[in-house]
Amino acid sequence: MKAIRVHEFGAPEVMRLEDIGLRAPGPGEALIDIKAVGVNPVDVYIRAGLFYARELPFTPGADAGGVVEAVGDNVTRFKPGDRVYTAGTITGAYAEKALCKETQIHLLPGKLSFAQGACVGVPYATAYRALFQKGRAVAGESVLVHGATGGVGTAAVQLARAAGLTVIGTAGTEDGKALALKEGAHFVVNHRDEGHLKAASAFAKNGIDLVIEFLANANLGEDLKFLARRGRVVVVGSRGTVEIDPRDAMSRDLDIRGMSLFNADDMDLASIHAGLMAGFENGSLCPVVGREWPLKDAGRAHHEIMEKSAYGKIILVP
Repeated sequence: MKAIRVHEFGAPEVMRLEDIGLRAPGPGEALIDIKAVGVNPVDVYIRAGLFYARELPFTPGADAGGVVEAVGDNVTRFKPGDRVYTAGTITGAYAEKALCKETQIHLLPGKLSFAQGACVGVPYATAYRALFQKGRAVAGESVLVHGATGGVGTAAVQLARAAGLTVIGTAGTEDGKALALKEGAHFVVNHRDEGHLKAASAFAKNGIDLVIEFLANANLGEDLKFLARRGRVVVVGSRGTVEIDPRDAMSRDLDIRGMSLFNADDMDLASIHAGLMAGFENGSLCPVVGREWPLKDAGRAHHEIMEKSAYGKIILVP
């Protein structure tokens, strides 16, 4: 089968499309025939060797939509032919097929395409954990999704709107602003504008209760200035260090909460995917596919996700 392989850490060009073999599924495992692959920023960091170091060589990726081809012993929840999405794999998702633990796959609702299924694992689970497990968001509060147009951002907008929050989004382009409004934001500002946080806070009237922050190294210091009393910032992403004034946090009892989906335990993950499934089934959640490219263009996708304004999810098609 064809798979993207990484033999050394480095730039996107270290990824190569190769022919490799794959063993049969063992006990508690399933073999997935992959129809679509989701590209996440964390894939970029792992490929570059920045964190979550992998043993070389490896196939990147955790998110895919596909069909169960075969199951090993003791697999009880799935059978060959089931449409599924993956939330993690054993052998990597950037491939025509992947081995997964039974706990890493979930039934894909009939109303979602395989490409939409590839949007779920990391983005929707991250958004759900950020909003509800770490951010403790409740109906009636205001939330600023500071980067509302990528895979996690659009998921956070949809989830927050469905949960009864006042949703403020930021985007870097007019198309991005339109997308955030379409997905459920009540108000959208351009994060390239100097006064965007002041405008967001004014819309929230009493200050922003919760910020979902995707670029903390650039934004965290200013986020704190516009939070309401007892407000929270959940840091989902950062590309470096940042200087803040602790007095901004002290004066209003503010919380800065870091999170990583990789720290979620089995109970956390079960709760997350149960909540997501309800949203997919009732139509309040609908993944946004941005661009679809062939699997061989994985390097191009890694450049794009870090260098261009986000607009939905980038999908690779084996």
